[in-house]
Order: sequence, then C-alpha cells, then structure tokens
Amino acid sequence: MVRVCGLAILLVMLLLFVWLLWVVVPLFSSPSLRSGQMIELPASQPAVALGMDAQQKWGWRIDDQGKGFFIPLNAQPVSAPYPLTKEPVTAVSTSDNVSILLHSSSGITLVQPRFNGSEGEPDWKFPLGDKPLAGSDDAATVMSIAQVNDRHWLVAQASPGGITLLNYQAGNVPEAFTLEMPDVNLLQLSPDGQLLFGVSGSILRVWRITASGPVLRDTQTLTSAPTRLALMSGGSSLLVADDKGIAQWFDIASESGPHLRYIRQFDGASAQAVLIAEAHRRVFATLSASGELMLFASKQQGAILTHQLPSGVRSAAFAPQGDGLVTESDGQWMHFRIDNPWPDISWRNLWQKVWYEHYPSPDYVWQSTSANDEYQGKFSLVPMVAGTLKAAGLAMLFATPLALAAAMYTAWFMAPGLRRWVKPAIEMMGALPSVVIGLIAGLWLAPQLADRLLGVLLLPLMLAGVLLLCSWGTLKLPPAWRKRLCGEGREIWMLLPLLLLTLVFCLWLVPVIEHRLGTGLAERFSEGYQQRNLLIAGVAMGFALVPLIFTLAEDAIFSVPASLGQGSLALGATPWQTLTRVVVPGASSGIFAALMIGFGRALGETMIVLMATGNTPVTEGGLLQGVRSLAANVAIEMPEAAAGSGHYRILFLSALVLLVFTLIVNTFAELIRQRLRQRYSQQEGQS
Repeated sequence: MVRVCGLAILLVMLLLFVWLLWVVVPLFSSPSLRSGQMIELPASQPAVALGMDAQQKWGWRIDDQGKGFFIPLNAQPVSAPYPLTKEPVTAVSTSDNVSILLHSSSGITLVQPRFNGSEGEPDWKFPLGDKPLAGSDDAATVMSIAQVNDRHWLVAQASPGGITLLNYQAGNVPEAFTLEMPDVNLLQLSPDGQLLFGVSGSILRVWRITASGPVLRDTQTLTSAPTRLALMSGGSSLLVADDKGIAQWFDIASESGPHLRYIRQFDGASAQAVLIAEAHRRVFATLSASGELMLFASKQQGAILTHQLPSGVRSAAFAPQGDGLVTESDGQWMHFRIDNPWPDISWRNLWQKVWYEHYPSPDYVWQSTSANDEYQGKFSLVPMVAGTLKAAGLAMLFATPLALAAAMYTAWFMAPGLRRWVKPAIEMMGALPSVVIGLIAGLWLAPQLADRLLGVLLLPLMLAGVLLLCSWGTLKLPPAWRKRLCGEGREIWMLLPLLLLTLVFCLWLVPVIEHRLGTGLAERFSEGYQQRNLLIAGVAMGFALVPLIFTLAEDAIFSVPASLGQGSLALGATPWQTLTRVVVPGASSGIFAALMIGFGRALGETMIVLMATGNTPVTEGGLLQGVRSLAANVAIEMPEAAAGSGHYRILFLSALVLLVFTLIVNTFAELIRQRLRQRYSQQEGQS
C-alpha cells in the first residue's frame, strides 16, 4: 500500500507537469500557412483594392475601371460587377480596410463593402453619397485616408503644389486645410486621424492634426529616400521601407512632447512591391516578385514565417483578424489560412529586454491585458522572477538567524521544563494562516513601519549588540554570580527584559527623537517609498517561516546522539564549543533540509506577497519598493485571463517555471543533504 501510494503521488506530479506543458507548448509553435481555394477571376483588369470579411466567406475587389466584385471564397461563382464609378480609378483604404477612397478625374468617392450576415448577399455602401465629393484635388498623385469614427473621415492628398487635408463628416460641409509642401511622394494618416506622415525625397515630416489645422511636429532626415510607408495596428509604429530594408519608428516622450525616433531594422526584411499590415495586430508581410512571402512581428527580430508562393503576385490583403490571406495574380485569386495566434510572444521576449512603443528604452515589462489577443500585451517574466527571489531571499535572511538561534538554544541550552512549553508554542505559530499574516502585515504593519522606519532598520543591529554585550558581561561576573544568574537555562529571564527595552527604544524612542529633530526617514524618501513594499513582505514571510525552520532544525539538533555531546564535554570542551563543533555538524543535514524546505515555502508563498506588497512588477528597486512574485501574479491575473489566450498560457508558463525552479532547488538540496549525512555517518563510524 505504501508503494502504491508513493507511485500515485509521483504519477500525479508527472501528470501535472505534462498538463502544464500541454498548455504552454502552443505558445512557441511556429506560424503556418495552409493553402485554400484557387479562384478564377472573370475580369482581367488589375485590382486597386481587395480584402475579405472576418468569417473569410466573401472576398471583394475593386479594379482600376471602378468596378466592384464580391467573390465567394468557397469556389462559388463570382457576383456580377457593380459600377462604383464611371471612370478609371486609383484607390487607398483605411488601416482596417473598411473604407476605400476611389479617385478619378471626376473627384473622390468613399465606398465600403458591406456584409449582411451569414445569409444575406454582400453589397456596396456609400456613406457620404455615391456622387463625387467636393473639395478634392484633381491633380493629386498620392492619397491617404483615416476613419475617425462611423461618420467622420480624414483625407490627405498630395499634388506637385502641396498637401490638401480634407475633413469629411456625414451631414456637414467638408473642411479643407492646405500645406505648402511640394514634391511629396508618400503620405500616411494615422488610424485615429491625429498624425500625418509625409515624405519628400529623403525628408520625413510629421504633422499633428488639430481642430485649426495641421501643425508640423517633427522633421527627420533619412539616409535614403523611402519607397513605402505603412502603419502597424494602432498607428504607433511607422514602417519605412527603403533600399536598406524596413525600419521601425515610433514616438518617444520628451520634455517637449512625443517625437518620432528610429528604433531598429527588421532582420531579413527588404522593400518589396507588396507591403501589407494586419488591421488589429502589429504584424506585417512582404511579397517579392518571385513569390517569397515573409511574415514579421513588431517584437520579433526577424521573419516569423517564410513561404514560397507562385510568382507574379500583384496585390494581397490580410483577413480582418489576421488569420487569412488573399493574393491576386494574373486572372486568379489564392486564399490561404494563417495560423499565427501569438506573434509577439517568444522565448526571447519573455527573458530579455524589449523596446515597446512609447518606452524610452528597452526594458523588462509586464503589462498584461484582460482583452483579447489583438492588443499587445507585454509579458516579461523577469520582474516576477526577480520579485520572487527578492522576497524569498529577504524572508530567509530574516527567518534563518532567528529560527536557527532559537533551535540551538532550545535544543541545547534551555531547561527541559521550559522547553516543553516553548517548543509547542513556536510550533503553534506555524498553524497561523498566511492570509491572516498578510492581512496584519498589509493593514497594520505597513503603516506602523512607515512611521518607525529608522527604528526598524536599527533594530537588528541593536539586538545583536545587546546580546553580544550581555555575553561579554556574563564573562566578567564572578563564577558564583554567573552560575546563579545563568545556570540551568535561567539566562533567558535576564535577557528578555533587556531585549524588550531594546525593542521599546528602537520602535518608540527612536521615532520620537527622529520626529523632534526633523522629518522621518520614510518622508525623506517619499518619491520612491511605497507603504506596502519588499521590506514588509520579507518581515511577514520571515515570521511565517520561523516556525517551520525552527521545528525541523530543533528536531535535527535534538536527535544528535547524546553520547557525542557528553564525550565532548568530558574532554574539556565548553557547551558552546560542543554545540558548534560537534552537535551542529552532526545535525547539518537536517538543518540544511530545514532551510531548503523553508526556502521552497517562501518561493511558493502567495497570500503574504499578495497582501503585503504593492504587487508592482518591476525588476529594479530596493527594500522600500513593491514587488510581485510568480505565485502572486498567477493568483491576481488568472481570473481575468481569457481561456486559451496568450495571457492565459503565459500564466501557466509562470506556474511551470515556479514548479521547475522548486524541483531544481529541492533536488540540489537533497544531493547536499545526502552528502552531509554520508559525511557525518563516516565520522560517527570512525569515532
């Protein structure tokens, strides 16, 4: 029965490990591209715009003669063409490919493909009317459009004479603003209509669009003239393609406001005829004339997918959710399915610094979101791992001296009658729930510590000094007095009052003196001071670890054969020499096991860290800043994580990292414990 139960426990641990791996492994699977239907087109006119619906049931295209087609993606017959304009057109679309601006010799027309559910046939919608819009520049050679909301659009047109910015709102007269900026060859409006990017030769300019018109914000001189501009999801990252490749730019905050800054080049990316970006994620693709498709993500160094398509692709478009792709070549469409659910997550991004948009420099950042995967979460595990190690290390630093000193005194020096009371009392402290300790630490200890910070920092030094002074003082006493005061474990009754006086001095008198002389220490560091911080967590966790380490260490010391200690005393060694040179080495394996079990408990502690710290996921910071541990992070964010999302799986990865780290620590501790036990057994056999 014992064997069966032991094997069952091992099987449960193995199943837990396999289950965590099963949830986590899909995070690191490579993107894939699956071929779908090949669709023959009824017309041979090249397309100026194309796309598909979110369900990938219908595709749409507009050719250069102004005719619109709806194309079933299940190989059904193509719908009859609909004449959107009567003249040849060029076209640009919004970043989400919902609104298309057609430009002809008669003016500009705004059109939208409309999909009427699963049963109805799609049709074309003219939100501003089917007549050419007023205010357009007939000589425009470059255009860009942004849809601010359902009834508001911004249109930028560039002609040899300058830039015209048009503000269209349904039911209102359009507004026009003119910028004297000749020879603009590239234009790009941000999706929210707040920024306008323009390229003239090798000069990149950025205008901030206000109610009174565009205001020049930035001017950047590029090393070579760009050939393409594109914006990734949200409009925060600008892609600049030139003969050197594709570069990423985004705004960095400064004293004078945000300014556009060069960030990096994408490895292996080159300016191609086709450059498309997803509507809702920071992913883009390039298509070469030979048909090489390369997929890139904003936080990946190089291509995340490379696939060879047939040559001759003229245009392409992503599905709205980024899970599909259509390409058009001579007289045919090809539809592909893309499996790329988490493009920004990689093993490198979890453990290395990443330069996120609007951050001044690369950093370790944990900033999750409860929304879906279209939003770019920032998932660095380094802040949680650092917080876990800092909290566990400080707790052990607090608990180890107290627990081991108490264990040695109780097992070796304390009178047996007093030991029968003290040991169970300390063991009963271990039954105190960690949530109660965390509640007390967060609601009572944290405010008290803020007012007595200097005294708390002085307390360990003062207690150590008082103990050393008492030890020196007892040696100066006459032998008769020393035996009367310190014999048979009575020294505790002399030490307790002195330690209590030291405690009162540090926690009551020092703060009073400090406030009389000036401001408190916490107030002097008010900028970086958080009331719930690492120090609070370390003290509270250390208090919870003391009973565990004390019980195991005291049992190990007390179980050392009495004959070893008696032999040492008989040979003339003092009780302290016997303890440190005979008893403690004999109990070293048990003491080390106690410390490792305590460290493992500190690594996995959840409620104390959750309630006693500010739960701030930061890597840097001292004793007076908040931290967040792996276990606390899982407890905080798992209820908000959507099942199956990247956030959900990374939380499982956090649990797996904690499990693996604990197994490594315990395995290492067991090896050392066995070696210590073997060494002690050899010494005992020789004696």
